[in-house]
Amino acid sequence: MIYLKLDNLQPTGSFKVRGAGNSLAVAAERGSVPGVYTTSAGNMAQALAWHARRLGIPCTAIVPETAPEIKLAGIRRHGAKIIQLPWEGVWDVMTEGRYEPLRELLYVPPFNSDEMIAGNGTAGLEIFEDLPETKRVYVPLGGGGLIAGVAAALRALGPQIEVVACESEAAAPFAASLRAGKATEVTRTPSFVDGIGARNVLPEMWDRLFGLVRSSRVLKLEQIASAVRHCFEYHHIVVEGAGAASVAAALSDPDPGGPAVALVSGGNLDAAKLVAILQGHVPGA
Repeated sequence: MIYLKLDNLQPTGSFKVRGAGNSLAVAAERGSVPGVYTTSAGNMAQALAWHARRLGIPCTAIVPETAPEIKLAGIRRHGAKIIQLPWEGVWDVMTEGRYEPLRELLYVPPFNSDEMIAGNGTAGLEIFEDLPETKRVYVPLGGGGLIAGVAAALRALGPQIEVVACESEAAAPFAASLRAGKATEVTRTPSFVDGIGARNVLPEMWDRLFGLVRSSRVLKLEQIASAVRHCFEYHHIVVEGAGAASVAAALSDPDPGGPAVALVSGGNLDAAKLVAILQGHVPGA
């Protein structure tokens, strides 16, 4: 039996509201926050903007030039400013943790901070609370903040539960890192699976994940598109590529190992891409 953990139904359409909320709560406890900014493919930006508006804090999002329009519209709807850079430029800001023009504001990392990881871990707590007999949990792996939090929570509560990373063939740095035994860089190909697929696993994230997560399923783009279609046709939910990676992994697993959970991380998929997938195509980036 495969269960779906539907974080695509969160207020901003992804799991990012968990870590973003915790990050802002901790920052507010430490003192006044003049404004915040983050780097994001779109989901973290929406989540941070949603919490920032709720708290009356100005927010800016640095996103790739290829960010889907549905995510850009969500960021604007939640009141944040947008700065678009080439994907490599966004990655550089993310790894350096700073953007000089916004130096007066607080940078909120999209995945690689204790606050983000702890907030994301609440998804693992909920899985164990609702289904303690779970044997395996499939989690999309982008920067690694979601799977790090979920795996840490489940290691504490149910160490017998296996946590499996789910990646796209367009970029699978964790699978490559597992093979090499160290954080490894790979070639990244832009695709409709925009929420996961970095060019490498940051060394600090590899240190967190090594030992917690021992396997990765690398999915073909066709499998992920099929999982998007499956979720729409059979469960009447819209799932973006990253969120569907876990479903694709679960559906393609010949032996899920008893009760299994696919964590559906987000549902912010452009309508045109959804239509293409429902028509049997694999859309471009």
